Amino acid sequence: GNPTLAREAGFDPLNVLPFLTNTFMHGGYLHLIVNMWTLWLFGLPVEDRLGPWRFLLFYLACGTAGSAGHLIFNLDSTTPALGASGAIAGALAGFVRLFPNEKVALIQPIFVFPVLFHLSAVWFTALWFGIQVLQGAFQLTQETAGGIAWWAHIGGFVVGFAIAKRLAKTRAPSSPWST
Repeated sequence: GNPTLAREAGFDPLNVLPFLTNTFMHGGYLHLIVNMWTLWLFGLPVEDRLGPWRFLLFYLACGTAGSAGHLIFNLDSTTPALGASGAIAGALAGFVRLFPNEKVALIQPIFVFPVLFHLSAVWFTALWFGIQVLQGAFQLTQETAGGIAWWAHIGGFVVGFAIAKRLAKTRAPSSPWST
């Protein structure tokens, strides 16, 4: 945004704390529910592999990267950005990076009938990431943004994908006698 306008409103434009704190705010109950459900599905296995403290650092790094990604592509926006979407996208990236061969179950309604099918984590996240990039690119051509922080999703995902393996705890090979 505009640093002069921020100072006039009482904000310090050099304060980077909002890049982190906005990760814990949501734009309504549905936003919160969808993010928490996605975190539960994809974040728990990632946390299991990273451990709680590394996962916390991972989550905060992805959330901060998401906020930075949103800012870079929306410098002139006066609309506040909030939500854990960058951190949640990072958890999805961590999942595909650490568990690429896992299957993701999807329910797609066809007319009124739900159809269940499975995709590998790689295909699911490739499809999801492609949609984010297309929507983010489309948003750049519009006068006004629609309220979804596509570039936060992309920024959080890229950082999550880049750092998940480095933060993962190494596991000892299982013994042939273990059950």
